[in-house]
Amino acid sequence: MTVYSSGLRVSEVVRLKRQDMDISRKVIIVTSGKGRKDRYTILSEKIIELLIDYYSQYDLKKWLFPGYDLTNHLSIRTAQRIFDNAIKKAKIKKDTSIHGLRHSFATHLLENGTDIRFIKELFGHTSIRTTERYTHVARHKISNIVSPLDTIDKSL
Repeated sequence: MTVYSSGLRVSEVVRLKRQDMDISRKVIIVTSGKGRKDRYTILSEKIIELLIDYYSQYDLKKWLFPGYDLTNHLSIRTAQRIFDNAIKKAKIKKDTSIHGLRHSFATHLLENGTDIRFIKELFGHTSIRTTERYTHVARHKISNIVSPLDTIDKSL
């Protein structure tokens, strides 16, 4: 849910720390993303609700998603395995990957009318041919974007 709701890469979601989740501003601080760049992305209302419950159940020391060894984060491969198992349990036949959730995030934002410049900023891209002519997007606007996860019930 976190990958889809915020457009994160699997490598970014497994390395999230509790302190990266800024609930009051409704943003996730992605530190050292691809290209070692820091950025902000949106934090879904539904994820905030789940995080509050998650925090009450688990004593997280460092990592939001700790691995078997609690001093390390969940591995990328384990996250992919969890995703693959969820796909099987849901009986989804389409060939997909956890990275496909990132693509769905962008597609659904575009379909809901979000300006591509905002999506470019959320993704942390520096050079996309289709977005090169657009101006820099102010980070304070990111918290005003609604995650597609928060509107998924409305489209059913």
